[in-house]
Amino acid sequence: ANERALQYRVGERIHGFTVEQVTAVPELFLTAVKLSHDSTGARYLHVAREDSNNLFSIQFRTTPMDSTGVPHILEHTVLCGSQKYPCRDPFFKMLNRSLSTFMNAFTASDYTLYPFSTQNPKDFQNLLSVYLDAAFFPCLRQLDFWQEGWRLEHENPADPQTPLVFKGVVFNEMKGAFVNNERIYAQHLQNKILPDHTYSVVSGGDPLCIPDLTWEQLKQFHATHYHPSNSRFFTYGNFPLEQHLKQIHEEALVKFERIESNTDIPKQKLWEKPREHSVTCGLDSFAADPSKQTTISISYLLTDITDTFETFTLSLLSSLLVDGPNSPFYKALIESGVGTDFSPDVGFNGSTREAYFSVGLQGIAEKDIGTVKQIIARTVDEVIEKGFEEDRIEALLHKIEIQLKHQSTSFGLALTSYIASCWNQDGDPVELLKIADKVSWFRQCLKENPTFLQEKVKTYFKDNPHRLTLSMTPEEDYHDKQAKMEAEKLEKKVNALSEAEKKEIFEKGLELIALQSKPQDTSCLPALKVSDIEPKIPFTVLETTLAADEIPVQYCAQPTNGVVYFRAVSSLNTLPEELKPYVPLFCNVITKMGCGALDYREQAQKIELKTGGMSVSPHIIPDDSHLDVYEQGVLFSSLCLDRNLPDMMHLWSEIFNNPRFEEEEHFRVLVKKTAQELSNGVPDCGHLYASIRASKNLTPSGELQEMFSGMDQVKLMKRIAEMSDIKPILRKLPRIKKYLLNSDNIRCSVNAAPQQISEASKEVEKFLKGISRSKKERKPVRPHVIEKSSEVKPVGSEMPTGLQITRKLVNDPTFKPCQMKTHFVLPFPVNYIGECIRTVPYLRILARLMTAKFLHREIREKGGAYGGGAKLSHNGIFTFYSYRDPNSLATLKTFEKAVEWAKSGEFTEQDIDEAKLAVFAAVDAPIAPSDKGMDHFLYGISDEMKQSHREQLFAVNSDNLVDVSNRYLAVGKSTRGQAVLGPENADITKDPSWVKR
Repeated sequence: ANERALQYRVGERIHGFTVEQVTAVPELFLTAVKLSHDSTGARYLHVAREDSNNLFSIQFRTTPMDSTGVPHILEHTVLCGSQKYPCRDPFFKMLNRSLSTFMNAFTASDYTLYPFSTQNPKDFQNLLSVYLDAAFFPCLRQLDFWQEGWRLEHENPADPQTPLVFKGVVFNEMKGAFVNNERIYAQHLQNKILPDHTYSVVSGGDPLCIPDLTWEQLKQFHATHYHPSNSRFFTYGNFPLEQHLKQIHEEALVKFERIESNTDIPKQKLWEKPREHSVTCGLDSFAADPSKQTTISISYLLTDITDTFETFTLSLLSSLLVDGPNSPFYKALIESGVGTDFSPDVGFNGSTREAYFSVGLQGIAEKDIGTVKQIIARTVDEVIEKGFEEDRIEALLHKIEIQLKHQSTSFGLALTSYIASCWNQDGDPVELLKIADKVSWFRQCLKENPTFLQEKVKTYFKDNPHRLTLSMTPEEDYHDKQAKMEAEKLEKKVNALSEAEKKEIFEKGLELIALQSKPQDTSCLPALKVSDIEPKIPFTVLETTLAADEIPVQYCAQPTNGVVYFRAVSSLNTLPEELKPYVPLFCNVITKMGCGALDYREQAQKIELKTGGMSVSPHIIPDDSHLDVYEQGVLFSSLCLDRNLPDMMHLWSEIFNNPRFEEEEHFRVLVKKTAQELSNGVPDCGHLYASIRASKNLTPSGELQEMFSGMDQVKLMKRIAEMSDIKPILRKLPRIKKYLLNSDNIRCSVNAAPQQISEASKEVEKFLKGISRSKKERKPVRPHVIEKSSEVKPVGSEMPTGLQITRKLVNDPTFKPCQMKTHFVLPFPVNYIGECIRTVPYLRILARLMTAKFLHREIREKGGAYGGGAKLSHNGIFTFYSYRDPNSLATLKTFEKAVEWAKSGEFTEQDIDEAKLAVFAAVDAPIAPSDKGMDHFLYGISDEMKQSHREQLFAVNSDNLVDVSNRYLAVGKSTRGQAVLGPENADITKDPSWVKR
């Protein structure tokens, strides 16, 4: 791909485009080709790279001047049908007619981006055709605008006596988005620091302004912004460029003339003196200290992001200031004990025309606002005086080196996001890619002027009058006030309606429902066939050996580009039950408390300097063939450059043998930070929390999942963060260490380049010999241990037998699943719903079919929720869910109807084929070299098992689907659990079968 790209000459003309620049970027193994379209001026960047996961994106500069959410609603509506593909919703339909590895669309503050990626050339052409037609020739029908944006409709559309309410997908999506206080804060921050133009509005839409948008305004915005003269095309991967250019020119660009696009964003006028603002938000239901819920930060306007070197320097400077326990602001702010964590959007923000830097605290008492301001000012002064240690700068540059070498499967998507903002402001995207040049220039600047960075701090922080102090404090009745303002808005709209208009609303409502329910003719859309799916998967060569006499280590030789990936799993089988709830906290802090001779700061420095990160997490894996059997353990994972492997393994040895637990103050800081992060995460992961709770009583591992990663964990961390004396919790850590950090029940894996494997095996052997074994045999706490091994057959076997990796699984023969319904009452304006059913692990195609053909229509299109569907987890728990949903019990009713729909078998052969395509798109998603062999190591799933699962998927037919629906999903057949996270609900309160939390 690179060689082909290097053949292009500047000035060469190809299919209506002219080549402007050809640049090799060897550190990223790519060649960039920049072109422009002769007749419209459309800009084009092609990045050729030997990667089969090819990506396309088109980007428009969208600069709204109000908060009606017009670019966001337009982004939804253009995907609802176009001239060549007039069916409703080609975007969601294509999800099931393609093997795409990614399909989505994003609205940023000042651009809208439509990316997709796929490994199949035919698929690439199909998707490109649909995306081009959607962007340039959408239908923008009124009813689509009503469905996706907002509409007035009767609560029950079939009954004109029920009250009129606001409905619409984006309307509910944004109501849900602003449940998250961090989101409210970040939005105000951008609006207030850049108040003069498009950055002062909410591009996604403010729920109180969305109902001011008209259909006419939507069409007008499309006409002025979605034009080739205001567009940027990006393609990535190893497919030939000519093919793309020809298709884009012929299917779209040839139909346009050049226009002057007036979407430029002027530079922000600089302030003469600093400004202050305060805003309000909702209470945090999980705050450890309810009297400390204020957030405060100071933000500084920096440079124009098209100055790529200055921007690069300032983003490095920001990392030095706020990242990790050795950074000056971490020491000064986080360790002051005044708050719980940094304020939202901390650090460098380079997505607006001028970048800004923000630093502050959340979880403080209102009276401490002054203290925080003083600390920030003092810290800036100290940095100007002292500068940064050389080791910290080295650690940061080392991080960049690892990021450049680490191979990800979504590199194209990462690139399009990385260049979007700068290119959007007419900066040079190719300059941005030349990272090695920037690093060496940066080193040069530091060498010539050792106070280079201190001077930047003085210019941009100390002497900069364009700085904003923003504080946010919760109000008891914030959500009620929002609801009241919405009700007033609604009343005003309804009162202004004539009888004729009311009648029209009722009729249009019925028309929309009829349209949503009508069977779709999708024959106009292109599609792959099941025969386009590869029948066989390529097998990965794995080698397993025994290290230190009896510990299995799996080696997988891969082109990892000079990086080694090490992982280990240690069993929790012998851990006493009373210590179990503290395992996630143990995992979180064990690499952050210091080890051996290193205190926590020195340890953090060493980890940054020698590795790409070391992490520990709970590992609960339900067995793939039996619902009531599971593996419980802890997963250790890390990566480093080849040259640093001995250092990394030495760090692990010290963490295993001599972890430090004496720093009580630092432990408290980590606890408060963790509790705050969990609490902030509830709104965005509501459906996951609901699903975990719904499956809690269905399997023995369900209880553990809830304990480790459900609402129980959120509440436990809140409780620990509230404790005035944290010592009793700290004392549990060395006890957990005794059961976990030893070689009794451990297995390891290494992914590295072939020439690195023997070196790696020496280091792993040394590590395993160096960690302790328990003196006496420890008995598992749950006596029912099942040994399960998966054989690895060595290719061209020198060894007479294949070595076994044996996983010790547990089950609980006394376990009885039971039904349970839980309602977590939270001050949200929307619901998050989960329903889980005990089934068997082969309903994947059914889940996909129900989502595409029934649930999407009922929950999103008709119900107005932002998302909903069905999925099947590895172990056979079947889950229905909805996300940011205005309905609650009605959605649970919809889940029931979905089962009825499946039992009736009202789907065609084509529906099943489409579901298979969607399932295979997920099954065959590309796997990075660092993750090859992981299914086998972590879950005991071999390539042979995958191949036979594949054959079962191909074989699924209509009778199977109806049969399993009747056998497992029908009411009364299997145990199910339900959970709702959301506001007070009279219907649920009346029903005694629900437990309120």
